[in-house]
Amino acid sequence: MSTTPKTNELIEQLEKKFSNLGQDLNVHLEGLLHSKPITYWDYIQTDALLNLQIQRTNLPDEMVFIMYHQVNELLFKMILWEIEQVAFKKNLDAPFFSSKLMRISRYFDMLTSSFNIMKEGMEAEQYMKFRTTLTPASGFQSAQYRKIEFASTELINLIDKRFRDNIDRNTPYEHALEHLYWQAAGKDYKTGKKSQLLKAFEEKYRVEFVDFTETYNKKNLYTKFKTLPDEVKNDSALINAMRDYDYTVNITWVMAHYDAANYYLSGGDSSKIVEATGGSEWTKYMHPKYQKRIFFPSLWSKDEIENWGANI
Repeated sequence: MSTTPKTNELIEQLEKKFSNLGQDLNVHLEGLLHSKPITYWDYIQTDALLNLQIQRTNLPDEMVFIMYHQVNELLFKMILWEIEQVAFKKNLDAPFFSSKLMRISRYFDMLTSSFNIMKEGMEAEQYMKFRTTLTPASGFQSAQYRKIEFASTELINLIDKRFRDNIDRNTPYEHALEHLYWQAAGKDYKTGKKSQLLKAFEEKYRVEFVDFTETYNKKNLYTKFKTLPDEVKNDSALINAMRDYDYTVNITWVMAHYDAANYYLSGGDSSKIVEATGGSEWTKYMHPKYQKRIFFPSLWSKDEIENWGANI
């Protein structure tokens, strides 16, 4: 078999690639003789993926609940992957920044619309039975979602609204973490006592969160945006993409989550509140009008901020 010019070109490129790595091309080519062809199931690791669902009860709809949250975590990983590319990119420009933000917003659009899977695809009666086996676990304990928040904005914008005036960028991370808005889901600020939900979460991830927030202190999306040249910061497409992302995550997606929780925990009647599995005061913790979680506050008017989530 005679080699084509294209084949020779590829061999030269491979020789250069492996030479730069200090590797022998012939060894790698010989390895190809013994390797198996790739298959879809091997590449996607289908068998492993489909064996990650372990029910705690014999109620069929618990499987829906488990898989739904696993899909959420996969999407969260995709979102963090996109944010990382912006955070560590040199010579960041508006088109690249905008395209990544719009990708992330589309992922959150998927997350938002997917709540109907649970509302329409899971019987409330079954949920109210198997949820008792989940205590004190809670979706609150999604570390990836907390990382998305840390990587999206400056830490001050995630501080409980009641304490923001007393905390700034020079505040130690440990102290700031003690006053994050989601601490309200499992902490009595008068006594300092924490619920088992929060204690277990912090025991597992606190050190990791401190390291992550330090890494993203100057690389989070908001700080990256503010350090761009004026001509880039004033790009209308980029501004629109940032506002869309902010609203999608902190109002649209949050309210879809809130409505789904309300549907199951109170039957749609907010006067009949049922405590969440982790024991959190979920209505005030989740609703955007209470905490005013806003990733990019300088891109919103004073009136928009004051009425954040108020009309939902």
